[in-house]
Amino acid sequence: MSEFTIKIMNNIAREGLALFGPHFCLDADAPDPDGIIVRSSQVDCDAYPSLLAVARAGAGVNNITVDKATARGICIFNTPGANANAVAELVFIMLGMAARNIYQGLTFCRDLGGLDDATIAHRVEERKKGFRGFELAGKTLGVLGLGQIGVRVANRGVDQRMRVVGFDPAPAMENIHGLSPQVRLSRNLAEVLREADILSLHLPLNAKTRGLVGRELLAQLPAGAILVNYARGPIVDEQAVLAALADNRLACYITDFPSAATVNHHKIIVTPHLGASTEESEGQCASMAVNELKNYLEMGTVTHSVNFPTVESIPSSAVRSRFIMINRDVPGMIGFASQIIGANGINIASYLNESNGAIGYNIIDLEDEIPAGVVTAIEAHADVIRTRTIACR
Repeated sequence: MSEFTIKIMNNIAREGLALFGPHFCLDADAPDPDGIIVRSSQVDCDAYPSLLAVARAGAGVNNITVDKATARGICIFNTPGANANAVAELVFIMLGMAARNIYQGLTFCRDLGGLDDATIAHRVEERKKGFRGFELAGKTLGVLGLGQIGVRVANRGVDQRMRVVGFDPAPAMENIHGLSPQVRLSRNLAEVLREADILSLHLPLNAKTRGLVGRELLAQLPAGAILVNYARGPIVDEQAVLAALADNRLACYITDFPSAATVNHHKIIVTPHLGASTEESEGQCASMAVNELKNYLEMGTVTHSVNFPTVESIPSSAVRSRFIMINRDVPGMIGFASQIIGANGINIASYLNESNGAIGYNIIDLEDEIPAGVVTAIEAHADVIRTRTIACR
């Protein structure tokens, strides 16, 4: 009999799902699952009373109600870096399309169908100058957001012999260490905007970034700049972009997020949300998401969570049960839990606590089973959000 029910939302790569073992029941129609694995579907965490965790097979989690999840002690995972190469590759494919007017050239060639070779040759010679483009080498690439995707885009810009300047309002050092030394880090956004012939966006969607790329920001770019958005659609104010294209402030807008305003515009190149759509990326995202979800449900360990701190621990052979306490990050919680457990004659084999400033996450390994009354006493504390007890085999 399965211990955990997993709701599968969207098409998740089989190689990832195969990592679930015999203690998991996978059900796309599960009404109240223990865990959810998802790509792009909307997930309202309040709709599932028993939900323990959600794993997003991708980086962005704006399709998940993270705040609701945190309030209920539901862990939300993502898969940073698993699709980074796919997105970075596509950014430069599309930049090449724009720089060399490839789309217009392909359309022109298709329209030559039915003509004889001599006529085709004549028309090509007559029209090819109209498709003359420019080289990326020597241009300045501005990269806004230096997560794993942004770092790869910046480094590829260096490989293309571009001048690259990057900015991240809250850089993670593990990502910055991966930057090419030839990428210049800017201390402010204005410097990047002032210099960028091409501005590539790689920011998460949140309250601060929604609509960030608007009239004021676009006005700071050099005339004739190219804007690239392979991050999230709502980061960009489409009406501001249309106005910038109309007055030639922008020469081109490249985006992965089609809309009624963009699909037929002659200065906009749109792809149908293909950033992470490769076999390799989908497999890596699925495998990473499954491992995160599986380890959390079976062991209570947390890696790559967007709302919980990272906590990893393997129980020793002496451990009978693992008790998980999720609490608001307030003083005294470690002593509180330890005192109640100890007062009931239960020996604590190890106690691991981590915090992210909002949530405290505790893995308490016990040499005995924990009685229901002890759990009830701990859960009665006003700052305890949720507890779990995991039997150690």
